[in-house]
Amino acid sequence: MKLTIELDREVDGRWIAEVPELNVLLYGDSRQDAIQRVQSAAREIVRDRIAHGELSPDSADAVFDIAA
Repeated sequence: MKLTIELDREVDGRWIAEVPELNVLLYGDSRQDAIQRVQSAAREIVRDRIAHGELSPDSADAVFDIAA
């Protein structure tokens, strides 16, 4: 499973990271913080969907692509 991380920066300096395939959007104090937070949340959602039979077990090996 390939997931995309899209990044944007607010005028107040906070970073927004989004994984559109899962409808996940999180803020971070830095670019790396936002990426780490959204990856962690995305992995948790994927695990939950696998547990509920919504995704196949091989989805647990998700690969993140950071959009430029």
